[in-house]
Amino acid sequence: MSIALVILAAGKGTRMNSDLPKVLHQIAGAPLLVHAMKSGASLSPEKTVVVAGHGFEAVKKAAQDWDEDTEVVLQEEQNGTGHAVMVTREALAGFDGDVMVLYGDTPFVQPDTLERMVAARGDHAIVVLGFNDDTSEKYGRLVMDGDTLTAITEYKDADDATRAIDFMNSGVMLIKGDVLFDLLDETNSENASGEYYLTDIVEVARNKGLTSTAISCDVAETMGVNSRAHLAEAEAAFQARARAEAMEDGVTLVDPATVFLAHDTVIGRDTVIEPNVFFGPEVTIESGAHIRAFSHLEGAHVSRGGVIGPYARLRPGAELAEDVKIGNFVEVKNAQIDEGAKVNHLSYVGDAHVGEKANIGAGTITCNYDGVMKHKTTIGKNAFIGSNTMLVAPVTVGDEAMTASGSVITKNVGEGALALARAEQVEKPGMARKLFEMLRAKKAKLSKDKN
Repeated sequence: MSIALVILAAGKGTRMNSDLPKVLHQIAGAPLLVHAMKSGASLSPEKTVVVAGHGFEAVKKAAQDWDEDTEVVLQEEQNGTGHAVMVTREALAGFDGDVMVLYGDTPFVQPDTLERMVAARGDHAIVVLGFNDDTSEKYGRLVMDGDTLTAITEYKDADDATRAIDFMNSGVMLIKGDVLFDLLDETNSENASGEYYLTDIVEVARNKGLTSTAISCDVAETMGVNSRAHLAEAEAAFQARARAEAMEDGVTLVDPATVFLAHDTVIGRDTVIEPNVFFGPEVTIESGAHIRAFSHLEGAHVSRGGVIGPYARLRPGAELAEDVKIGNFVEVKNAQIDEGAKVNHLSYVGDAHVGEKANIGAGTITCNYDGVMKHKTTIGKNAFIGSNTMLVAPVTVGDEAMTASGSVITKNVGEGALALARAEQVEKPGMARKLFEMLRAKKAKLSKDKN
């Protein structure tokens, strides 16, 4: 049976105290909404529909940046979860599969949990995802009769006996698509909140002779984000799980608590990550690399045997071949660095191609920006760039060529050539003493005039 995802993301998130829609606040470098979409994508859905309201255009852009085929529909008035699903009627017209309802502010429902929901659907019209918790006073209770779900009762509408139930509603549902809107059409807003509850379709289905069931998941998967404090808790939960998975996969984290991973970080086994390393989005580290302390990586690829840092920064477009060395206080941006090349310290390499086994001396800068446009620097294989060389792009240094320390290179350097581009040193004997005497006399006069 095909699946359509419906992700509810219309809320403003008042408790976030933010101009940004709640679902666009980030965990591990990705919006909450994207985490929910990633979970649902594991089901290979035929359609994905996001219901947005507050900050509609921003939510739409975030959803479609991650999956351009996502349809985003507007819920102008937020009148409950049932109402939110109702506004997808046109988007789902003609779809005859099952509809999985997820929430943009509940980012941690795991793919295998969603697969278990699909497996449980069978002859049931509805499958609800629940969790066990005997402390919460805000979640609806799942009333079970064996494997059959007989009712979902919101806490504020429940009597004492129902409130004592510890099997709680996460909100996530899988619903037989060809009955979904018929069920919703028979719900009403006659409840304590004056809203249309999606949960009411369980009772409507029962009255029509249709059955529902519920499966359980770990409570951690149902963590919702409604405040900055919740956001911090969710970030910590994500990081703990991601670090544990990395170590299970054979990655050495010297001090796990100090390593920050993005939602899509990929690290190969036998890689060593030293303390205080930050991974932004779109980083891939191959097996056997070594990322040293206090390095910052985003949008970069490090191949096998690479050594990065300490205190290095790899920016988007940094493509490093095998056995590349990037040392302390080096920044690399939009540059291809070939096998065995070294940029050991205090350098900036941007919009460049560095050939294999080239050696880039300390303080080298590829001057790539003229104030309007970016330009490329090409450095050949086995080239040696002397310390404090300024390479004014566009410029090419040939294979096995060399630049003298302190040079400003504005013209191409031929293969095997030595380029020197600095003023001749001039020495004037005794001039330093005379200059100091003049300066001290001037300072003494200024002090005297002031007094």
